[in-house]
Amino acid sequence: MFRGAQDLSGVAQGNLNAPLELRWTHKTGGPIKSSAAIHDNKVFVGSDDGTVSALDLATGRLVWSFKTGDSVESSPLVRNGMVYVGSGDGQLYALDAGTGALKWKYPCGDKIPGAPNWTASPAGDRILVGSYDNKMHCVEASTGKMVWVYDTGNFINGTPAVAEGRVVFGGCDAKIHALAVADGALLKEIEAGAYIAGSCAAKGRFAYAGHYGNQVVCADLTAGRIVWTFKASEQPFFSTPAVTATRLLIGGRDRKLYCLERESGKLVWAFPTQGMVDGSPAVCGERVVFGSGDGRLYLVDLATGKLAWSYEIGKELTASPAIAAGLVVIGSEDGNVYAFGEKKDR
Repeated sequence: MFRGAQDLSGVAQGNLNAPLELRWTHKTGGPIKSSAAIHDNKVFVGSDDGTVSALDLATGRLVWSFKTGDSVESSPLVRNGMVYVGSGDGQLYALDAGTGALKWKYPCGDKIPGAPNWTASPAGDRILVGSYDNKMHCVEASTGKMVWVYDTGNFINGTPAVAEGRVVFGGCDAKIHALAVADGALLKEIEAGAYIAGSCAAKGRFAYAGHYGNQVVCADLTAGRIVWTFKASEQPFFSTPAVTATRLLIGGRDRKLYCLERESGKLVWAFPTQGMVDGSPAVCGERVVFGSGDGRLYLVDLATGKLAWSYEIGKELTASPAIAAGLVVIGSEDGNVYAFGEKKDR
């Protein structure tokens, strides 16, 4: 799923050793803003051509493709043999992970750019998704039947995080919302200072997000207040942060990747690129992987911020990397999905 876990922390298992090499590419019919999901030796990804595709993880070969009514920026969620994904046509789709067959679709009132998340309940899994209809929707995973809906009054662009019984998300209303997973009841509503175009990462009682007011914020979801803020320039943040035990990593529209102390928000290092970093970084072992608007994929040392490896794709990378089985998978605005692995002749 998007960011690898329900809390959207963006931390992958294993290690990545430089240099990496290109293993395969797969061409779609449009730019790719969707971040791939990897499960059961398959890559699931959306494209602006309106399709959701399943690819073989080892070779990039197309397994199946499903056509929606509009572009698919949403990252797929794969769970219990199903693929859940939103589309610009305002529908949340549930597809069979093995065949791509449609199981059900749920209509939201407007486009769904963010990824779905999930939560368990005594009655079975539930799927959570935000939409430009200003609402957070909770539906039954097996049927698509509505469980509850929460109206924020403004667009929801990102993916909801799920942690400790809360659904946590930011919106274009410039607030961080914390709802009860069970019934959608409002627990806390925290003024962030500007609208949040990305997603929040949630760890324990804290939520972390970047916003359009050029700041990264840490919010205490129990106390209902902002704990710290970080500002580096007069450029906004669209990236979703990756959060480790001690660090926070986030890309900025000022063309840099930032590493902050998680507890205080103090700057540890900043890595410069030649383009806006709207995609979200992923942490794997002692490395950070991210794409930039300059068309490059970067592998950076987590401790020092020093470049370990980069690859020039050429067109903007606004999607976020997915990491599994030693492979890094990312889609590009050039319409291709790229898979990289450690050099075999190392």
